[in-house]
Amino acid sequence: MSERASIEVSGLTKRYGDKLVLDAVEFAVAPGEILGYVGPNGAGKSTTIRILLGLLPEFEGQARVAGFDPKRDALEIKRRVGYVAENALLYESLTVAEHLLFVGRLHGLDDALVERRATACLAALDVEQRIDSRISALSKGMRQKVLLTAALLHAPQILLFDEPMSGLDVHSQILVKEVVRQLAASGRAVLFSSHVMDVVERLCTRVVILREGKIAAQGTFEELARAQSLGTLEDVFAQVTGARDAQARASALVEALAS
Repeated sequence: MSERASIEVSGLTKRYGDKLVLDAVEFAVAPGEILGYVGPNGAGKSTTIRILLGLLPEFEGQARVAGFDPKRDALEIKRRVGYVAENALLYESLTVAEHLLFVGRLHGLDDALVERRATACLAALDVEQRIDSRISALSKGMRQKVLLTAALLHAPQILLFDEPMSGLDVHSQILVKEVVRQLAASGRAVLFSSHVMDVVERLCTRVVILREGKIAAQGTFEELARAQSLGTLEDVFAQVTGARDAQARASALVEALAS
């Protein structure tokens, strides 16, 4: 496997009983790259991320994150990776400050460093005014910003994003996209999983499209669009995942309502 890649999988295969969820998936993410990882629900995106985090140690093929094997070195990977999930699972009885201090201590960070980084992140994300609020009192968007802050506290060089825009308003989405761009520009490797095709198209260096656990297409947006003779990533996605019948399905639904 490549020494340069921050994330690399080869022949990655995962089964749940007789169900094949991932089928010989291969890709790599180098420092400074943002790899868009897209596919329909159930295509295997979140399963891939859970494998990379060491949460699903039973799989076939090879995976490396920062040079470590998720089967044997899950703790070392967690020390080096920042992870943002779609749903912010936080300690709701704690205040924002208490939660971030707890996360920082888990990473072995000095309290003063945690406070400094947390304050800067929260200020940039326009949520510093809620630092003493209990997490249970926050909106979904604010919780997502706290989750992003927690993922960045230890200054990880590898970032795994699984629908990170969930619950964010338009202004916050613009801000988070710029944060992701600058994190990659600073040399960090980013795996960015999302259903929002225009975000992936504009943000990501390359794109991998999954369909039923297999890679249906991968490359830069320009390469994918040229290969399919299509103008947007949404069009390419619909083509390679078999979703081109959306207009017919929508017409059938509307017609059913008229009968």
